[in-house]
Amino acid sequence: MPGRLRIDTDLRSKGGVLYVGDSTYNFASGKLVKADTGINELLVLSFGVYAQDPSRSESYLRRSGFDLSRFHEDVWHGMPVYVVGATRGDTASKQFWVDRDRLLFVRLLENTRQGRTEFRVSGYVPAGGGWVPTEVEQYVNGKRRLLQQYSQIRTNVALSEGLFDPSKWATAVHWVP
Repeated sequence: MPGRLRIDTDLRSKGGVLYVGDSTYNFASGKLVKADTGINELLVLSFGVYAQDPSRSESYLRRSGFDLSRFHEDVWHGMPVYVVGATRGDTASKQFWVDRDRLLFVRLLENTRQGRTEFRVSGYVPAGGGWVPTEVEQYVNGKRRLLQQYSQIRTNVALSEGLFDPSKWATAVHWVP
């Protein structure tokens, strides 16, 4: 932490995606099929902002296209939130929403190649001295495209460094037997 995330989408065929720093690696059948630059904004907003120097988070967010000078308060699912990246009534600008009371990231809105994209992050549980979301949803043009649900969350677990090395994607000692 921060800046590393491994998502194994298919353990049998060794498919998935790896985010390390400002790079993204996609794998299928245990082989690298795509490598690109780019920061996982959800990783920065859900975890990085709590674990790294604020100026680093600010730099990432600005480079990702958020106008950090735009800000307002709103309500999301009955809770007060801060909206960063848009003024009141602006639903088109790239923006993220933060629970005002706990300062936890809950929503991201942006225009992508697929259309209007929204991420909803919820179900936070206390873990390892912080908060970890248990659910992430992605909507594109109003239709849910992705649902990620997390359970059996453990923190401070020793993981093989090879898990975050793209050259060892298929061979690193995995936490799942």
